[in-house]
Amino acid sequence: MIASVKSFLKNVPLIGPGLVQLRRAHFRNSVDYWERRYRKGGDSGPGSYNRLAHFKANFLNTFVQQHHIASVIEHGSGDGAQLKLASYPAYTGVDVSPKAIEICRSLFANDPSKRFFEASLLPAGTKADLALSLDVIYHLVEDHVFDDYMRKLFASGSRFVVVYSSNITKEWHYKHVHHRAFTDWVAQHQPQWSLHSTIANDYPYDPSNPDDTSFSDFYVYATTH
Repeated sequence: MIASVKSFLKNVPLIGPGLVQLRRAHFRNSVDYWERRYRKGGDSGPGSYNRLAHFKANFLNTFVQQHHIASVIEHGSGDGAQLKLASYPAYTGVDVSPKAIEICRSLFANDPSKRFFEASLLPAGTKADLALSLDVIYHLVEDHVFDDYMRKLFASGSRFVVVYSSNITKEWHYKHVHHRAFTDWVAQHQPQWSLHSTIANDYPYDPSNPDDTSFSDFYVYATTH
């Protein structure tokens, strides 16, 4: 399944009908894009809603239960829509967007099991049993932003790191998307982590139904220490 999705992505044209305006849209950088998006009332995208959100939640909630995960840290917590479906004993949400953090703090104000930090304000050395990255990596269009994010992601996991993302290097028609073969980076820079398992998406990407399908799959890493 994953191989077929990769093959499909390799043959998707870089730009298609109706996307010219998106290519011309003003884009400063990935951090600015998400802050402006949330401040204008935008959300975290279709992957955090409906059947895609339930697919992610079902896998993650089962994983947390089966592996007796006591704490979770998510790098890219977004607007909290996905988190509404989560069953985590203790959760730390991290995001580059101050507006996203404001939204989540308001949304979960009465839940003491959850806390939220702007990425630049996360206390040094913060760790959890499980570190999460859900639909984030392909939004890190700048190389240095991607590298910094990946190092912080893996540094924050004490037992597992779970990534939900595409895994192929390819430009895309949206300026806020850049697909990366991130497993190559992990193999080169994080040798103390091994790829434990890969779980294919129940709803692989279909260009005729982009809001209810995804080019992301689950990649589960376990520490070798």
